[in-house]
Amino acid sequence: RAVAMSVSHSSRLNKLVREQYMRLPQDGRVQVTYVWIDGSGEGVRCKSRTLDKEPKSIEDVPEWNFDGSSTAQAEGSNSDMFLVPVCMFRDPFCLDPNKLVLCEVLKYNRKPAETNLRHTCKKVMDLVKDSRPWFGMEQEYTLLGINGHPYGWPDNGFPGPQGPYYCGVGADKVYGRDIVESHYKACLYAGVKICGTNAEVMPSQWEFQVGPCEGIEMGDHLWMARFILHRVCEDFGVVATLDPKPMTGNWNGAGCHTNYSTEEMRREGGLKHIEAAIEKLSKRHDYHICVYDPRGGRDNSRRLTGHHETSNIFEFSAGVANRGASIRIPRQVGQDGYGYFEDRRPAANCDPYAVTEAIMRTTVLNETGVDTKDYADH
Repeated sequence: RAVAMSVSHSSRLNKLVREQYMRLPQDGRVQVTYVWIDGSGEGVRCKSRTLDKEPKSIEDVPEWNFDGSSTAQAEGSNSDMFLVPVCMFRDPFCLDPNKLVLCEVLKYNRKPAETNLRHTCKKVMDLVKDSRPWFGMEQEYTLLGINGHPYGWPDNGFPGPQGPYYCGVGADKVYGRDIVESHYKACLYAGVKICGTNAEVMPSQWEFQVGPCEGIEMGDHLWMARFILHRVCEDFGVVATLDPKPMTGNWNGAGCHTNYSTEEMRREGGLKHIEAAIEKLSKRHDYHICVYDPRGGRDNSRRLTGHHETSNIFEFSAGVANRGASIRIPRQVGQDGYGYFEDRRPAANCDPYAVTEAIMRTTVLNETGVDTKDYADH
């Protein structure tokens, strides 16, 4: 009964009844679900409309609008905001030919909304496209019951200490694998570049990886993977939180480790370019900490303590195979002399557009200090 009470009421509706309707033909028309980032910078919203035929490219999907006063993005007296389609995926919930469409949000004056961090990221990625930046992001998250308690944990007290849960197998070691595998399959169906998943160190905590993605594609695919995760969890009646430290005490936090390389890093002898990039990052630590979570570093301060496989938020460090460092060079990369490196500082609730943009500004565009350059006129 304790487990049953931790899931939402709607998840207990008869899903076989739903399937009867989902099998009905659509007579050539298509359901398109528009997805966007709300005013929190963390939450996603969606709504759907019918198109008369299947869109073959993003240009076939029309702009739309929504009430920004209900998403913390506008005032009620001037609430209409624009949804500008930027990336299209197959819909794993309503199935083909239906679509999921990721959108940028523009204000009434066509300027980007405050939490539309894709807009400047796209400009930066266009500037640095010759360096062929590849990213892979490792999204950690924690499953919660509808009561806010970690899913599968005892109602009173705690599970056994960390140790057997990471990549664990067995009903006493992992909780919610059905959700994880459903999310994985849904992402593959949608066309999201998901490349792996595993149980994490804290029980009820999981991770999936997206990549390699080039440029702006990283943010697009991770945001859609997050939307699909929340939507899958909704079907199962539980909640996925991206809070960087959902449980205080002797439990691991949740990050979004970011793997990165340029074309010259991936070539033979690329280690010198990796080391040069790390040197640039070392001189701009404060700037990166400020953009690696939605609250200017306050969320990450709960996670980056120097314990539980993290670096200290106040210090920059780097090392080969060191998971307690700000930047980790994988052992294989150190041996081969080329490849990529991992920035372990981004929080689980980071905006991937902000993270990838910041890395490019520092390592390729050679920006320094805490201020950023406006490339709008270039």
